[in-house]
Amino acid sequence: MSAVSSNPEDFVAGFMSDTLPIAGRVVRMGRGTLSPILHRHAYPDHLGQILGEGLILSTLVGAGMKLEGRVMTQAEGDGPVSMLVGEYRKDGGVRAYARFEQERWAYLEKINKGEKPQMPQLFGQMGRLGLIIVHDEPSLHPYQGLVSLDKPTLAECAEDYFHRSEQVETCLAMSVGRDAAGEWHGGGMMIQKIAGDETRGDTDEGWREAQALFSTLTPEELRSEEIAAPDLLFRLFHEGGVRMEPAQLLEDRCTCNEDRLKDTLAGMADESLREMVEPDGMLKVDCQFCARHYDIPIEAVTDAIN
Repeated sequence: MSAVSSNPEDFVAGFMSDTLPIAGRVVRMGRGTLSPILHRHAYPDHLGQILGEGLILSTLVGAGMKLEGRVMTQAEGDGPVSMLVGEYRKDGGVRAYARFEQERWAYLEKINKGEKPQMPQLFGQMGRLGLIIVHDEPSLHPYQGLVSLDKPTLAECAEDYFHRSEQVETCLAMSVGRDAAGEWHGGGMMIQKIAGDETRGDTDEGWREAQALFSTLTPEELRSEEIAAPDLLFRLFHEGGVRMEPAQLLEDRCTCNEDRLKDTLAGMADESLREMVEPDGMLKVDCQFCARHYDIPIEAVTDAIN
């Protein structure tokens, strides 16, 4: 892991309390990650906020993963937003994108009168949130946990996931917004209860105290450029003592490349592949994440199939 300055952007770090039964992580994203990702696709502000939260959630979860691989937050449904994906990789690379219908989104914004939409409004009554872990080791199968998107916020839905699927008491807070210059900034924090044992004894009271302290965290504090993460943690948990671990730097970095696209295209049905060919014999493909454009000769794909 890389050390970071006293007030960095674009990092994730773990932390522990000396007295409270919690393990936590804190993330900050800005000019090196969140802002270029959201500007690249010019998302509406509220959708940008929620996509940013999805990316922060992936990072908070993935940074605690011991094995090499990636974690994806994937939300799907039949509402104005059909898909939202935020991905964190263990090497610190992050990427994200959302797919939505312009007309339905405009109608939602109109009826909400400027208020941030809730999850059922975005993804419909059948919306689902998936946390997907994909290991770099091919012999390890991907893991996916699902929960309904029936709570108002993504953080509440994720807390529900941890309670139901992982049986781990969890508090989550995430905040994304623009500054006066139009740059996007985001922050997130997660704490999880450490179970009692013979050494610690019962941890219920300590967890209730940690929850009460965590509830005082404001959205502005989470993403503030003026409050360094160690200072924010000290504000919350100073009475019990808190230690922030060395941080990992994050970077806006896509994994797309021409060889991977060729492999994906080679797996398509021949009829579908031929329908995609332009008059000049090229397959024109855009990466949904980074918007990079690829022109691939059809022969390069058919030769790979044969």
